Amino acid sequence: MTRRTAALLAVAALLGACGKGNEGGADSGRAADTTAAAAAACTGDNGGITLPGGFCATVFADSIGRGRHAVVAPNGDVYVVLEYRKSAEGEKANKMSARTDAVAALRDTNGDGKADTIAYFGKTGGTGIALFDNHLYVDEQEKIVRWPMTAGQLVPTGEPEVIVSGLPNTGDHKAHNFTIGSDGALYVNNGSASNACQKENRTLHSPGIDPCKELETRAGIWKYDARTPNQRFSAKERFASGIRNAEGLAFAPGTNQLWSTQHGRDQLQANWPEKYDAKTSAEQPQEELMQVSQGDDLGWPYCYFDGNAKQLVLAPEYGGDGKQVGRCAEKKAPVAWFPGHWAPMDLLFYTGNNFPQKYRDGAFIAFHGSWNRAPEPQAGFRVVFQPLTGGKSSGQYETFADGFAGAKLDPVMAAHRPVGLAVGPKGEMYITDDTGGRVWRVTYSDR
Repeated sequence: MTRRTAALLAVAALLGACGKGNEGGADSGRAADTTAAAAAACTGDNGGITLPGGFCATVFADSIGRGRHAVVAPNGDVYVVLEYRKSAEGEKANKMSARTDAVAALRDTNGDGKADTIAYFGKTGGTGIALFDNHLYVDEQEKIVRWPMTAGQLVPTGEPEVIVSGLPNTGDHKAHNFTIGSDGALYVNNGSASNACQKENRTLHSPGIDPCKELETRAGIWKYDARTPNQRFSAKERFASGIRNAEGLAFAPGTNQLWSTQHGRDQLQANWPEKYDAKTSAEQPQEELMQVSQGDDLGWPYCYFDGNAKQLVLAPEYGGDGKQVGRCAEKKAPVAWFPGHWAPMDLLFYTGNNFPQKYRDGAFIAFHGSWNRAPEPQAGFRVVFQPLTGGKSSGQYETFADGFAGAKLDPVMAAHRPVGLAVGPKGEMYITDDTGGRVWRVTYSDR
């Protein structure tokens, strides 16, 4: 029996939800894939992307809107939250019209690896989505809502219930992605309103506000109860601080350890040209992968992570010159780091049975791609795998999926930019895109 066949048989009985929550809803209602159909999915050009040997990708859906994070129900239905745009003007560069729907619901009814039923619901989308306790949770910018889901139901009915409202929704980072623990704890990203908490945001020689008042209500992770409606955002629910934008949030499998990615700050040379040359500014600071616990301070805006020095260093807004450590010695350092300005958008610990064993011992990260590495080439636009052992890095990251951008590694000209990652009930991985609106389905076969 091949590994592929064994994996298909092993996962046939899988009942738990997959993706952003630890419990699921919307149970069975779709025919299982056959071995022949799964093998047939591993043909063609991988939907335009490149993958390691043995992996195959197909286009599960296309042009659905600005797809952000995704979650997969136990029966294989895929839900993608769509980033809302009030004006179609912002969509011109992305070659598709704006949608105001919150979620795209995708169903493969005949097991051929492609969605043949696509439906939309909800009024205002954002970035975060999860299935938990027979409910679908969605980020609607300034609030998080949920719909009850029943077995076989593709689209929920009625108005959603508000779980948390009043989330900050101004400034540089507005995403409120989230994850839900097995105990029902809801962890929400509240990104910073600025680049580096300057008195004048992104301005030459503007000093940092000290102490940074943003940290009271922004640049961190907040904790709520996923089962309690009508909660209201306030400073007192802050779980961890000093994270500029935690767009990847996930629990390590089998633990209560919360992990996060961090978007590093921009414009070192643009704002401090006497301290940084163009190449340093293009490559620094590193993007980060961090384990986050209650009360942690990860350093922003006072510090950034220098991959060459392998430590947090003092930001120029607070007197740093790229070498000083100062107060940063007291901040929590990342577990792993990646090239500057790649923009980590989602984090996934693989829990399926389809991929080889090594991929169950680490984390996948989707990188949206850079906009501010000039005069160096723009970079990122890929999905990487970071090996981990015992909560620590156990090797260099590997590029897992690449080629999304096409011929132009540029945020405006790119054909696609990866954002969301999710695992389906048969161990397949889904990758979303907020530029072309594509969803890829990735599987593995050893034959």
